[in-house]
Amino acid sequence: RVASHWELCLQCRACEAVCPSGVPFGRIMEYSRSQLRRSGKGSWTRNLAATAFLQGILPRPRILKGGAALLRAYQRWGIRRLLRTIGFFKLLPTFLREMEAGLPEFSPRFFTPSRTTHPAQGPRRCVVGLLSGCVMPLVQGATMEAAVRVLTRNGCDVVVPVGQGCCGALSRHDGRLEEARRMARVNIDAFTYAGVDKVVVASAGCGSSMKEYGELLKDDPEYRDRAARMEAMTVDITEFLVGLPFHHPEGKLTMKVTFQDPCHLAHAQRIVQAPRTILRAIPGLEISEINDGSRCCGAAGMYSITHRRMSRRLLDSKMNYIDATGAEAVVTANPGCMIQLESGIRDRGSARQVYHVVDILDESYRRETASVPE
Repeated sequence: RVASHWELCLQCRACEAVCPSGVPFGRIMEYSRSQLRRSGKGSWTRNLAATAFLQGILPRPRILKGGAALLRAYQRWGIRRLLRTIGFFKLLPTFLREMEAGLPEFSPRFFTPSRTTHPAQGPRRCVVGLLSGCVMPLVQGATMEAAVRVLTRNGCDVVVPVGQGCCGALSRHDGRLEEARRMARVNIDAFTYAGVDKVVVASAGCGSSMKEYGELLKDDPEYRDRAARMEAMTVDITEFLVGLPFHHPEGKLTMKVTFQDPCHLAHAQRIVQAPRTILRAIPGLEISEINDGSRCCGAAGMYSITHRRMSRRLLDSKMNYIDATGAEAVVTANPGCMIQLESGIRDRGSARQVYHVVDILDESYRRETASVPE
């Protein structure tokens, strides 16, 4: 029964943000799940699925990218539509059918790290390293490209180091701490070699994890100090832009949006105002707040796969709140949230769009320079 409660935890860290005693629930849950895994308790099917993905696919960029390319072809070449038409999915077990339905739409063009430095526009203000991570380049490749453009527009040389990889967040959440440590060391090496001033992260979950590298590697004599330096260098892209400060755009976007607070931005990193500051700076943009907007959308890393029913209940509640805003689009700052919200919108047959904060800012800059009509 205790194991069941531990597994059901979203690790959204909302409890941590309001705890008057400052109890680090997120860290405690990671160590608890680590103990749970070693004990052999918990759902064996969940452990099997998590092990296959977290150990067999996620740490291997070529396998991950190859699998994503196959799934992209499956989606874009009409195979998925054909299988639905002939009723193939009705023959599958419920778990597999739900997994297929929850697949994100893969990017037409994947975002790839390179040895090329993207030069700043105008006087250089900073040299930043951009985390590409694991999932975001494959699903939100256009958002990663927008992040590069936004950073260079604001006077940053941008380096996307070759050799970087998954930040380790998903492994940490599942109690696989040694795997997470290995991933952290890879990223520390990659960004240290790149010689950047800041490590900018466009994924709230990844940024939260990297800001805790010091804690994760505190017992590693070789990496302890380097991890602490990496932690201090890491910033979410919204807090970084506001801190520069960013150039306020003049391109008008006549649109009503609502902002969904990612849990690991609002609760883990305590960043709430920065994304809103950026959105409020965009001419023509109307922001309608979600009632109880900081509640989890149900994505929660792999939770939407391993605990799909509970995840969908949370998503349904979130979609009801979003519908009540009357917004044309939902803006957020985390790839998992984007995938989850897009799934909820598809389920409701809505034309509403989902964007990252940098997508909106990038579009406003584009209209500013190109004199694009509203």
